[in-house]
Amino acid sequence: MRILLIGAAGVFGSRLAEGLARSGFDLILAGRSRPRAEALAVHLRAAWPQARIDSLSLDVAQVTPHMLKAAGAELVVDAAGPFQGAEPVVARAAVAAGLHYVDLADARDFVSCFNALDAAARGAGVVALTGASSTPALSHAVLDAMTAGWTRIDQVEAAISPGARAPRGPSVVAAVLHWFGRPVRVFEDGGWREQPGWGRVVHRDFGAAGRRPVSLSETPDLDLMVARFAPTSGAVFIAGIQPAPLHWAAWATARLVAATGLDAHPHSALLSRLSGMGVRWGDDRGAMRVEATGVDADGRAKRAVWVLIAPPGVGPCTPGLPALATIKRIAAGGIAPGARACTGELVLTEIEDELAVVGIETTMTVEPVALFPRAIGSAFDVLPAPIRDLHEAVGVSVWRGRARIDGAAGPMAALVARVVGFPTAGGTAVEVEIQADGQRSVWRRRFGRHRFLSILSNAREGGRVTERFGPLSFDLILTVRDGWLHYDVERWRMGALPLPRFLMPGTVTHEQIDAEGRFAFDVEISAPLVGRLVRYRGWLEREG
Repeated sequence: MRILLIGAAGVFGSRLAEGLARSGFDLILAGRSRPRAEALAVHLRAAWPQARIDSLSLDVAQVTPHMLKAAGAELVVDAAGPFQGAEPVVARAAVAAGLHYVDLADARDFVSCFNALDAAARGAGVVALTGASSTPALSHAVLDAMTAGWTRIDQVEAAISPGARAPRGPSVVAAVLHWFGRPVRVFEDGGWREQPGWGRVVHRDFGAAGRRPVSLSETPDLDLMVARFAPTSGAVFIAGIQPAPLHWAAWATARLVAATGLDAHPHSALLSRLSGMGVRWGDDRGAMRVEATGVDADGRAKRAVWVLIAPPGVGPCTPGLPALATIKRIAAGGIAPGARACTGELVLTEIEDELAVVGIETTMTVEPVALFPRAIGSAFDVLPAPIRDLHEAVGVSVWRGRARIDGAAGPMAALVARVVGFPTAGGTAVEVEIQADGQRSVWRRRFGRHRFLSILSNAREGGRVTERFGPLSFDLILTVRDGWLHYDVERWRMGALPLPRFLMPGTVTHEQIDAEGRFAFDVEISAPLVGRLVRYRGWLEREG
C-alpha cells in the first residue's frame, strides 16, 4: 500500500514515517516545506533502501480531492496539526477522492464532529478514522483490555506526562492554548460540569518514571470515555510537563488566563521557547497512565492500572504508533468502511507490539480497589458477603439501620466523648455515608441527632490502615478470625506527633453478620483513666 503522509517532517510525522518505512510501506512525504520533506526522504531511503519514498509540497489549507488522487496514494495520513478549531478539510478531500484516511487528531471539537463524514465514507467504501494516536486510540484500547467482562465501571482516567526534552514547538503550544485556562466540560461525581483547563494540580504515580504533577486537559477522551464506558462516577484526561517547576509555571499561566481572559495564542512562539528552559534538569522518560475502577465479572471491586514508560528521546514515537497499527489493519482489510473516531478498532496487543519495537515498555496491574481488601489480603475473601460489600463499595454509598448505644462511663469520659462527637446512650436509627475512592474512605456517621466523621486511608500489608478523627490519627490492625473482622489499635498521633502509648485509647471492635444475614457491628472505645467513651452495636443495610 502506498501512503501519503502529510506533516511528515513534523515531530510526530517523522517518527511515524520511520515506522511506516520500517514496516515496508511505500511513502509520499508531504508538507508545506518540500526541502524538509525531501531531507527526511533521503534519510529513510538510506535506512530502508527497499522502500519507495518520494516527497512533495502540499498545503492542507488548499488541498483538493484531485490533488490527493494525483499523488498516487491509496491512504492519506494527516499528522500536521494542530487540529483544534480546524475543519476536516483533508479528510473530506480523501473521502471524495476514494482514499482511506487516518489522522493523529487530539482535538475534542475536531473528533466530535468527524462522524458527519460517515455516510460519504461508507458510500465511497473507504475507512476514515480520526484520533489514531495516544488519545483516543491507545487509551481506549487499554480500557477495553482492562475492563473486559466487568459488570460496572465507576471511574476512568488517562494521564500523559512527556519527558522533559520532548519537543514543544509552536504548533504544539498553540494546540494547548486553545483550552488553557478556559472552561473545560468534564464528567465528574456522576454529572457534567465545567472546570478550568490546567486549573488544578494533582499527582499520579507513573511507576518507574516516578510521581508527577498533572492537570486537566481537553482531549476527545473527555467525551468518548463517557460514551463508550458509561462510568458511574467520572472520566478525566490529565497531562503534565516535566520538570515539575515548569508544570507549576503553566498552572500559574492558566490561572492568569482564567482570571483575566488573556488571549495567549499570539505568544505561542514565546511560550514555546520559555517551555524549553530548565529541561536539562527534568526526567526525559515519557510516561502514560490509564486507570479504571469498577466491578469485575465476579462482583469484586477492582482497580486496573496500565503504565507506559518510554526511554529518553523515544516518547515522541508514541502518538504515531497507534496510527501505524491502524494502517496495518486497514491494509489487511480488517476495518469496516465509514468515518468515526479510532476507538474499539484495535486490540491493545497490536499497539503494544509496535511500542516494543522502539523500546517502550508497558505494565498492567489489577488489584482490589478498596482499602480493606488491599490491607488484609486473601483473608478478606473469606469474610461474609455483607462485610465485603460494605468495605468494597466505591464512590458514595449510604447504609441505614439501628443501633443500641451505651454512653460514657463517667463525667470525664462524657466530656471527652462530647468533644469527639460520640453519641449518648439509647436506641436510635443509624445512617452511615461512605465516600470511597480507593485511596481513602470518608465515613460520615449519624446516630439520631449525633454526627461524627472519620477518614480511613494508607492501606498497608499486615491488615494495617489509618483512621483519623479530626487531629487524632490511629494506626489500626485488621484481622479476620472465625469469620469476624476485628480491629485493634497499634499506635496513635496528633498530626505527625506520636503520642504516649500509655494514654492511647483502646477499642474492642468487630464486624459480623446477624441472624437476618445483615452487616452487624459492635464497637467499644475506651480511654485510660476515664474508661468507656462509647459502645454502639447494631446492623446496617445498603440503601437501595
